[in-house]
Amino acid sequence: MKLADIGVVVTGGASGLGGATAEYFAAQGAKVTIFDLNEEAGHKQAEKIGGQFAKVNVADEASVRSGLDLAETAHGITRVLMNCAGIIGAGKTVGRDGAMPLDKYKAAIDVNLVGSFNCIRLVAERLCKADPIDGERGILISTASIAGYEGQIGQVAYAASKGGIIGMTLPVARDLSRDLIRNMTIAPGIFMTPMLAAVPDEYRQALAANVPNPSRLGDPEEFARLAEHIVENQYLNGEVIRLDGALRMQPK
Repeated sequence: MKLADIGVVVTGGASGLGGATAEYFAAQGAKVTIFDLNEEAGHKQAEKIGGQFAKVNVADEASVRSGLDLAETAHGITRVLMNCAGIIGAGKTVGRDGAMPLDKYKAAIDVNLVGSFNCIRLVAERLCKADPIDGERGILISTASIAGYEGQIGQVAYAASKGGIIGMTLPVARDLSRDLIRNMTIAPGIFMTPMLAAVPDEYRQALAANVPNPSRLGDPEEFARLAEHIVENQYLNGEVIRLDGALRMQPK
């Protein structure tokens, strides 16, 4: 499937990896709808790329359905879902103030894992009724993290949520195989996002030095280009691709 002239939804598309993907996909001719909770940034990014914005809580069924209605009305059926919405939820199992607040753990699971699956199931539901294009109906791509394999100290909630995305990749692909819908996941390493851009340069350099080759932070466009390849390569299905320069995270 080619990106040109097809409907795409990018969750968390107002900034970071989602923002870079929305911009890159639009440059390839895709009709992009951005789902995000940040209205100011979302509208600004949508205007920049010639797409549209919908304020959507990915973990809420009604909110996602409403966003998909908007996307479909303007751009036709959503053929590509790019799940990039997520939160960090940092904190130790037991810290100086005692056990991690359960609400903090639940929030990371709710947004990162439940939110990803919520969008997957609701996009797939509509795709099942669409006519195939070149032998397939669509492709669903989620964002995990290498923390889903090697979570660091203070990443228990985040690692659990991303590990869940990794774990559901294959069964979702199997569930949707007869419907000609593919499901894939990207597990990125350390990328230059707005969050990292705000930290001191010496800290970024130390992070980059830990990456074996190339010894630098990832460029968000590299993430977007991999997503494009997944869309176009019909034989990629049910797999998690690490995009990390061979980085394996240490405990801290």
